[in-house]
Amino acid sequence: MWKVYGSSVSYYTGKLEAYLRYKGIDYQALPTPYGEAKMLIEKVGAVQMPIVERDDGRWMSDTTSILLQIEREQPEPSILPPDPVVRFIAALIEDYGDEWLWRPAMHYRWSYRRDRRFISDHLAEEVGGFIRAPHWLKRMRIAKRQFTNFVVKDGVNDATRAHADATYLNALEAMNAVLANRPFLLGNAPSLADYGMMGSMFRHFGQDPTPAEIMRQRAPLVFEWVARMWRAERVDDPQFLDEIQGDMARLLRECCETHLVQLAANSECYARGGTHFDVEIQGYRYTNLPVSRYRVWCLEQLRESFASLDEAARASVRALLPHFSAKVLWEGEVPQSGFNTNNHLPFGKAINVYGEGTPP
Repeated sequence: MWKVYGSSVSYYTGKLEAYLRYKGIDYQALPTPYGEAKMLIEKVGAVQMPIVERDDGRWMSDTTSILLQIEREQPEPSILPPDPVVRFIAALIEDYGDEWLWRPAMHYRWSYRRDRRFISDHLAEEVGGFIRAPHWLKRMRIAKRQFTNFVVKDGVNDATRAHADATYLNALEAMNAVLANRPFLLGNAPSLADYGMMGSMFRHFGQDPTPAEIMRQRAPLVFEWVARMWRAERVDDPQFLDEIQGDMARLLRECCETHLVQLAANSECYARGGTHFDVEIQGYRYTNLPVSRYRVWCLEQLRESFASLDEAARASVRALLPHFSAKVLWEGEVPQSGFNTNNHLPFGKAINVYGEGTPP
């Protein structure tokens, strides 16, 4: 049995657990042992969640890399659509779910008083046991630290708060439209795209009081999908789309207008050696965002995937993404992150994606 160190309110832990359940892989869910930070850094390079200790003694980190590793080891049932265009779109949606929806998810969790109290109380008990302090003080310190690191320092302020609110609503409405036509985003079984969206939609938006109520009222099909993903049963012959349907247009537009704009600005700043950057996204200006080397690597991965397609498939992808920001996937030069050049993930050293702090 594998050991999954994370949290029952963690974005990426929920994504991984849903996948392991679908694959039929036995695991034990355990709280991340923050009191043993030195050991975790030695094993996987960074103190973040989830971290997996396999029954063969190997350790894994980085959820996307973990999923792809397991796909190689246990390809059935596959979460990777066979059509190359659909597979690329699945990877793009997964990256959007992982790296863009993180911002509104953290905003709803730590900006709203009821949600902040609910989660800080939970985390103080679940992963704060090693801290020698009264429960109320642990709650207060966790809430302040998370709000500062993952809301304020991630550009959510009075000027952008309305957009952080709206970007969740846009994702909900886009998904709800797709799920009116099929049980999962790309067919009759979960795909990589579904697991990318599961991170935010399950343990944040679907569980935290404020966004969960919004989901129930405005996008009940997404609420049902969250439960369907959590209890997804093995599909021996997954039937994925053989071409992207028109009902995906709004979700793809969101990927382009938000996440790809962010990736391009982050990469440009990284190339010139900067540490922080400003970027305008859907008419809102985010300022002083920290540069992420990990997201430079994410863009590398997407560009490599696009470049590996044949010309007909590349033309199909370009037609599906007719937004100016999508050109970062196939035009110009982008800097090399220098990360994971030997393809060591998920077994080697990871990097701390979001800086200091506990990333639930």
